[in-house]
Amino acid sequence: MRVDGIFVQATGVRLPARLRVDDAVAAGACPPRTAQATGVVSVAYSPEESAAEMAVAAAARALDRAGARPEDIDLILHADTYHQGQDLWPVASYIQRETLRNSCPALEIRQMSNGGLAAVELAAAYLKAAPGRRQALLTTADRFCEPGIDRWRTDPGTPYADGGTALVLSRHSGFAALTSLALFADSELEPLHRGDTPFSPAPFTHGMPVDFDAAKRSFVERMGISYAVARSGAGQYGVVKEALSDAGMELADAAWVILPHFGRRRLQSIYYRPFGIDPDRTPWEWTRTVGHLGAGDQFASLDRLVVSGRAVPGDRCVLMSVGAGYSWGCAVVDILDRPAWADG
Repeated sequence: MRVDGIFVQATGVRLPARLRVDDAVAAGACPPRTAQATGVVSVAYSPEESAAEMAVAAAARALDRAGARPEDIDLILHADTYHQGQDLWPVASYIQRETLRNSCPALEIRQMSNGGLAAVELAAAYLKAAPGRRQALLTTADRFCEPGIDRWRTDPGTPYADGGTALVLSRHSGFAALTSLALFADSELEPLHRGDTPFSPAPFTHGMPVDFDAAKRSFVERMGISYAVARSGAGQYGVVKEALSDAGMELADAAWVILPHFGRRRLQSIYYRPFGIDPDRTPWEWTRTVGHLGAGDQFASLDRLVVSGRAVPGDRCVLMSVGAGYSWGCAVVDILDRPAWADG
């Protein structure tokens, strides 16, 4: 859909520390073939902070950059994929309490790695649905740690990382304009991350750590690799085509293409070759030092491009995402100016 009158006012990121892949290989934690195939050199790592705490830190930075007051924020959406630090607990309410302490709706989104762009579409629609609504705070966070997740083996080809991100959307002004956005879902691919295991009464009943590769093998054995590849490719291609068409552009017109923080081999097969994307037009040299942040890759990379000065006024950025379920997203963001906070 074409989007008018929605702006990105500020971003924020919390990445506590880095864990070098070479050190993980030497310690026997990361298989050497994973390091070689992915090209990732380090991942963001949280020794102690929970996902929720990292979300709060990222949110605080974004809110400060935006100069947002509690009464300015009309919606809080938090996107995540994994344990947030407590059980049976509304993490979005915690983020609200630790930052704004206001009374707007605070909701959690669980759309896996497509959660960030899903939150953008929902927030944009919410802000425009009633007069007087001004801003929305969007956050993401995950801490992928044992025993439930093995960041190197749970999803081969994608080293998982810990961190929080945030974005403030505004009806009035910002350093960037949201120009178009498209989402698409294909539930026929839902078993790719579930496999054939029966439903269970409690988390991790089937064992730890989670093994996405086993679920994918089960699906492919039943449906065939060509079926999975064709449907997943069609989903991503469809949302990209829609978002670009609504923005009146071709992918070649984009100064920057922001992709999920996957490993190099997966990026080549899903994005570089099918779409003709030059890695130099992506933040790859930075994302390979960060790893996959669940729902937060797009927010984090946009923050990096703006703060580093690589994205300049006049640049068009195309953001792509994919999440288990399966769903895909694509957004076009136009950089309008360099925010003063980017030099801080």
